Amino acid sequence: MTDDSRDPERDRISARIGRVARVGANMSGAVGARVMGADQQALARALRQALGRSKGPLMKVAQLLATIPDLLPQAYAEEFRKLQAHAPPMGWPFVQRRMRAELGEDWETRFAAFEHEAAAAASLGQVHRATSLDGRALACKLQYPDMTSAVEADLAQLKALLGLFKAMDGSIDSSEAILEVGERLREELDYAREQKHMRLFKEMLAPHVDIHTPEPVAELSTKRLLTMTWLGGRGLMHWLEEPQELRNRIAELLFHAWWAPMTRHGVIHGDPHLGNYALTENAERLHLLDFGCVRIFPPRFLEGVVGLYQGLKANDSEQIVHAYEIWGFKNLTAELIEALTLWARFIYGPLIEDRVRTIADNVPPAEYGRREAMEVRRRLKTLGPVLVPREFVFMDRAAIGLGAAFLHLRAELNFGAMFAESVEGFSVEALGARQSAALLDVDL
Repeated sequence: MTDDSRDPERDRISARIGRVARVGANMSGAVGARVMGADQQALARALRQALGRSKGPLMKVAQLLATIPDLLPQAYAEEFRKLQAHAPPMGWPFVQRRMRAELGEDWETRFAAFEHEAAAAASLGQVHRATSLDGRALACKLQYPDMTSAVEADLAQLKALLGLFKAMDGSIDSSEAILEVGERLREELDYAREQKHMRLFKEMLAPHVDIHTPEPVAELSTKRLLTMTWLGGRGLMHWLEEPQELRNRIAELLFHAWWAPMTRHGVIHGDPHLGNYALTENAERLHLLDFGCVRIFPPRFLEGVVGLYQGLKANDSEQIVHAYEIWGFKNLTAELIEALTLWARFIYGPLIEDRVRTIADNVPPAEYGRREAMEVRRRLKTLGPVLVPREFVFMDRAAIGLGAAFLHLRAELNFGAMFAESVEGFSVEALGARQSAALLDVDL
């Protein structure tokens, strides 16, 4: 719909008020726990239970925040990781209403088959299998009703929630993170944009013939309905007991799927959920399945990424500090530089060593980065709230998510050699030119 004023699911104040009331009722127990002086663990548990009842965007955001080790106090990160990733699907009456609204009364005649039961359901929408008139297997992603209003209402409540963490902890200023999460979440509701993300990744990953993305079907898609070709395969967790060589191959495919777009075009897949990829027989091909959460970085940000890598590898303190300056960190005292570098050496550690190794020995995937984040947070508490640039929300999330996947796979690779190859001959000007051309090609 081009006229937003006639869109029945536009951001409406009445829908926002209703959402705030529902979430507020669910959060009342957590507020009561806070008033009664509950300890951090008890309050975190109460908040997790409230968020689980609220579902929708706020639960999705809480899940997201739990994957960023340096953003939440440990008690809250641990509880939020327990939130279920899947929501019960809406029934066939909703599906019929959504499909009629997006494709018209005769929508069923545009498919050879359309399954009534959802193949998957999450916090913002659900997926149904279908067959096109020309026989192709399709996936149809349907957005739940009034998600625009729900997102705006939940983002307002998120500000209050993170303000509570800041008051209790005081080491991280999350105001930029809120802006970043809000922008990405609004993009995730725009299925027309997600089509462009799919085409962008297809172009960026073209040299990697063993990594595939779905093909969007534009004539069967709208802003709230996304139809694409169905890509099959087994999810990552089905491969954990395969021989070492096969697990290493899967890890190498994941590395290229995430880092090739980043180091060549400044684009990263921002959602490390293990359900977002599947592999065909004998891990011949990796399938990327969801493109709602994609981060496109300014080329200069990548200058900092590569510069910090080079500075850490050469132990060049001036180059390390220059990378932080490029990224926009303010008031770089010696203590702040030391704390930032502690985290940087953890993230970059496997990329600096030129040897076959695991990502981290004897660390459970869910705890990857927690110990280091706690030490960084302890040091930052003496410096007052540190404003973390917004780009780090999804940079951190992607790096930690990828590391956790490698831990699940127990992969043993020369990560340093792979990363060195990906940044060989790096030029911020060349990256900027490639990025501009690719974005222009897909109309982003």
